[in-house]
Amino acid sequence: MLIEEKYIQEFFTVDKNENIAGDVYEMHLLGNTSAITKPGQFVNIKVDGFYLRRPISVCDYDSEGLTLIYKVVGNGTEVMSKIEKCAVLDLLVGLGNGFDTSKSGDRPLLIGGGMGVAPMYNLCKKLIAEGKKPIVVNGFNSAKDVYYENEFKALGAEVYITTADGTNGTKGFVTDVTKNLDYTYFYTCGPMPMFKAVEATAKTSGQFSFEERMGCGFGACMGCSCETKYGNKRICKDGPVLEREEIIW
Repeated sequence: MLIEEKYIQEFFTVDKNENIAGDVYEMHLLGNTSAITKPGQFVNIKVDGFYLRRPISVCDYDSEGLTLIYKVVGNGTEVMSKIEKCAVLDLLVGLGNGFDTSKSGDRPLLIGGGMGVAPMYNLCKKLIAEGKKPIVVNGFNSAKDVYYENEFKALGAEVYITTADGTNGTKGFVTDVTKNLDYTYFYTCGPMPMFKAVEATAKTSGQFSFEERMGCGFGACMGCSCETKYGNKRICKDGPVLEREEIIW
């Protein structure tokens, strides 16, 4: 069913839905992913008993299905965590503009914070496929919250982990590591405090993928609009990725 140009409603079958760290879950779904064309796009999941869909970043995808990583933070994601294998889910797929890898240069920096680590994985995979040598810096609160450290390393990326309490990797925040690195461009996804720290210390141009509360997820409700240097933009449709030069902090 066509919702809007390039935004497609599809039904996916749950292949796996497992706890992987703290309150973090990994869900693998089988189905048609042809509407997903770039790393950094997201899907909107219909959850039984809730009117609004849940927007979730795509962690990874191929021709057979996709992987989502989400955190239990409320009633909707609590219900998601209990979905069993073989359940069929209603998704809107191909949402968001995604990352532009053409600007990355040879040594791009990928900065993920918390759940913002998830979309960095497919981005890292794509950059490596393009012959780039990405550096990955992922930040978490504690060791119990860390996920996908080994998965990034398996791709061949240079990986750094930071934790606020020092229980894994460097004690502190992502910028405690990134300030000492040389890179050609950066990509980042995470919470606003991290974004402001990245903006204050970044050495190059880059792209920010915003975590915003969304109503519809495809630009109709205007609930996630934000002001940029080039006018108002809807995070769900015109984003979630914005370039550093257009953001008003």
